[in-house]
Amino acid sequence: MDLTQIEGIGPVRAESLRAMGIFSLRDLLFMLPARYDDYTRLFPCNTRQEGNILVSGTVTSPPKLSVFHGIKKVTATISDNFGKMPVCWYNKPWMVNQIHEGDHLRLFGRLSIKNNRRTLQNPRIVSDDEHLCPVYRSIKGFPSKSFRKLIRSALAMTDECCIETLPADFRVRYQLCELNYAISQAHFPDDMNALRIARRRLSFEQILLYLIYVSITKSGKHLAVPFIFHNELMDEYWNSLAFSPTNAQRRVLSDIASDLKKDTAMSRLLQGDVGSGKTAVAFGAIFLTVQSGFQAAMMAPTEILARQHYENARKVLEPLGIRCRLLTGSTKTKERKEILKELSNNTCQVVFGTHALISKDVSYSRLGLAITDEQHRFGVNQRSLLQEKGTDNQRSPHVLVMSATPIPRSLALILYGDLDISIIDELPAGRIPVKTRLVPEHKRQDMYLFVREQVSKGKQAYIVCPLVDESDSDNDLHSAKSLFENLKNNELKDLRIGLTWGAQRPDEKEKTLEDFSAGKYDVLVSTTVIEVGVNNPNATIMIIENAERYGLSQLHQLRGRVGRGDLESWCFLLSDASDKLKVLCSTNDGFIISQKDLELRGPGDLIGTRQSGEPGAAFLYGDIRLLDEVTRCVQDLHRDPSLKKALEIIEKSASAYFAESGHSVALN
Repeated sequence: MDLTQIEGIGPVRAESLRAMGIFSLRDLLFMLPARYDDYTRLFPCNTRQEGNILVSGTVTSPPKLSVFHGIKKVTATISDNFGKMPVCWYNKPWMVNQIHEGDHLRLFGRLSIKNNRRTLQNPRIVSDDEHLCPVYRSIKGFPSKSFRKLIRSALAMTDECCIETLPADFRVRYQLCELNYAISQAHFPDDMNALRIARRRLSFEQILLYLIYVSITKSGKHLAVPFIFHNELMDEYWNSLAFSPTNAQRRVLSDIASDLKKDTAMSRLLQGDVGSGKTAVAFGAIFLTVQSGFQAAMMAPTEILARQHYENARKVLEPLGIRCRLLTGSTKTKERKEILKELSNNTCQVVFGTHALISKDVSYSRLGLAITDEQHRFGVNQRSLLQEKGTDNQRSPHVLVMSATPIPRSLALILYGDLDISIIDELPAGRIPVKTRLVPEHKRQDMYLFVREQVSKGKQAYIVCPLVDESDSDNDLHSAKSLFENLKNNELKDLRIGLTWGAQRPDEKEKTLEDFSAGKYDVLVSTTVIEVGVNNPNATIMIIENAERYGLSQLHQLRGRVGRGDLESWCFLLSDASDKLKVLCSTNDGFIISQKDLELRGPGDLIGTRQSGEPGAAFLYGDIRLLDEVTRCVQDLHRDPSLKKALEIIEKSASAYFAESGHSVALN
């Protein structure tokens, strides 16, 4: 069903949903909550338990509206038999008329303690019949309450679009509930047990379909044209660089070189932590490819990252006689035609780009090496499409996939079962570890003073927010635009501050990032758009607002934007203390962090990215034990004759979902 046929969705809202990869009723139903607010545990009004809490009490005085520095604030006090609780709402002036003295309220919000004074901030009024409230990712134009209402309407139509995909006897064997029950309870669970059952079903199925689909698409090793070159070429490449490679970089390039000489196509995953030098190794593989008479293509998930690779390649590869070009969705028509002509007649040896590299009209003369960077943001389908652009129908190009998200080896072996794995486990000499600190709200001003001090020394800072606009959510989260305005007019008013976000016009976003890298801004306020593809060695401070809202792996990626030179760098996490964030403060090892993230969150951060409507959020509810269980289930399906019919049905479901519907198999 088209989105605009659903009540409550007009053209503008439909466009916002499409921007999130939601194109149909089914996509909408699989937009599962990111988390749940627990309205079952009641705290007394005298509690000093910081964080999200539920209190119940009577409004003891009329609410008051005040304005300070343009920020409207409504304050009130509620009390119960144990004491009083000060309450405030920011930028919600209508609350002054919504509550009255004597009202009995259940309020859910974040309790903050500053200078020994407690305040329940931006609480939501909760009805008596609410128990577990779903909290969804922010979508422009959809306040949380409106989106929950939309999901309730959509759930009434579940039977029309969510046909059961697993045989009944199979579900009984593996203790899985029905699909429609799982979808309903995943959104609005009756209780924690119902939620657990629903999560298990959806997680189990999606991991199952993924593993079955990968097993279907594996067809053994593809034939390839073996490259002919002397190993001295690797030394020639390393000697051309302005730095000495690490032993790990030399070892991995040697592994790749051995693969390139074989008559079966290389399929290798190159893993490495932030700043380990994966790109230099990839450029070495490109050098060997071109010296063997073939072309190379390197695909990145964003134009910013593709352009950065291209600019680096011009400095590294063009002096070696290799012609490089950049092809993205924004490439002008005339230039695009030139690039396509050069690719087809082999006058361009290497092209960098985005999904534009796998467009139908792009053909290569002798594509010998296909590289995908940030592999977790692509899927198996995109990788295959680039590979199919190869030399001819009988011979495939060699494939190198790169991941900057460190993945525990046990998980990588499951997810990338068709790939050999190389890990760069050594950082370049002289790299100074980033110092990471938790910053409570009452230390915010001290942090800004530190930023001023560093800027006075010529350094720069990033400030990352979870939202673009305050209107994106009714939660107590910082938005990039409001924080930008506040800092520009208050704490950092005499500094040069830039602002960027994901949906900003590409040319404006690119100029902002270029200006920041060129030193025209002291501070850059942004969303997570700067997570990849921004390289500014002069930026030494990373501030992450509402750090508790991110997974450890993403926080580690954001931290990796600083400490890229030989300067002392800092990462400040604005949040209350938690075991999760203490892990980040204790280590800079991405593999340790990803293992902890896997234990805390399940493989969601590592597997489930929403792409083309894929219900990746289901992976958030799986843990490593479930991953192991599904892996054993797949083995049973292939070995147990009694499961033959179930295997046939599940294979059809997997093919229909990932192939026929155009969904990608996304690995985060």
